[in-house]
Amino acid sequence: MAEAILRSHQLEGVEVRSAGVYAYPGDAASVNARLVLDDHEIRHDHAASTLSNDDVEWADYIFTMTEGHKQLIASRYPQVIERTFTLKEFVRGDLSDRDVSDPFGGSKQMYERTFMELKQLINELVEKIKN
Repeated sequence: MAEAILRSHQLEGVEVRSAGVYAYPGDAASVNARLVLDDHEIRHDHAASTLSNDDVEWADYIFTMTEGHKQLIASRYPQVIERTFTLKEFVRGDLSDRDVSDPFGGSKQMYERTFMELKQLINELVEKIKN
């Protein structure tokens, strides 16, 4: 959902890719994620991909949803630790709670709550990028 929300801002000069540390290549986004994005009229065409060396070398910044994912990326790709952040950490500073809630396998309402959290964080990210 984060990729779709950020893409919906259509920021000039900003390219967005999404890859997971545990993704199954080619998998579609979950039904509830797609339903929530549809409810908010956000275009999506997600097909999962696994994070690769090419991805991390391409990226100016790598944003993760959790501290655990950030640490896993740091262990696999130590050369990118200085540009790898949780989304909350990057937009709000050094926080004790750096994780975005994970609705995986949950109800549509759980996905909606995560969507709203992501939307707020990404709005803050967009403002930070513009300034």
